[in-house]
Amino acid sequence: MANRDYVRRGKGTSRRPAKKKTSGKKPWRSGLLAIVLASAFGYGLYLLSNDPEPSKPAPVATKPAPKPKPKPAKPIPPPPEEKWDYVETLPKREVEVKAKEQVVSKIPYIMQCGAYKTLAQAEARKLDIAFQGISSQIRKKENSSWFRVVLGPYKLKRDAERDKHKLQRAKIEPCAIWKEAQ
Repeated sequence: MANRDYVRRGKGTSRRPAKKKTSGKKPWRSGLLAIVLASAFGYGLYLLSNDPEPSKPAPVATKPAPKPKPKPAKPIPPPPEEKWDYVETLPKREVEVKAKEQVVSKIPYIMQCGAYKTLAQAEARKLDIAFQGISSQIRKKENSSWFRVVLGPYKLKRDAERDKHKLQRAKIEPCAIWKEAQ
């Protein structure tokens, strides 16, 4: 058998791929076309925004429809008789409620809203609390370098809770309530 080269057997014997022919269009033409289309679209939107509202067509004269004849009115039935007697008996009834007496603690409550290393930080917190209409004090414990911002004393824990919630709404937290040690 003869050795034949089937790969090179064809029209061209060159190994280089054939160059693609360009259509002759230049890339700047497509950019120009895009700009023209975008500007035409923008101009169309501009014209639409300046159009006056469409005028309402003149009303067409029509003959008024004849009014229907009123039907004779039916007599109103008498109100139904009540089967219940609660209307008369309810105002005469009275319910007695006994409320618990509030226990007033002999030891008052205090609320602490921060402990700070510097007096300036404690003063700033005291000022924030004062803007809420609540008075506070700065206490420094003996043999300690911490400045505590304290509110109170409160006779009832309810009063301390009320002030705590007021401070929470003003984003001044955390505040803790406890009985004051004497």
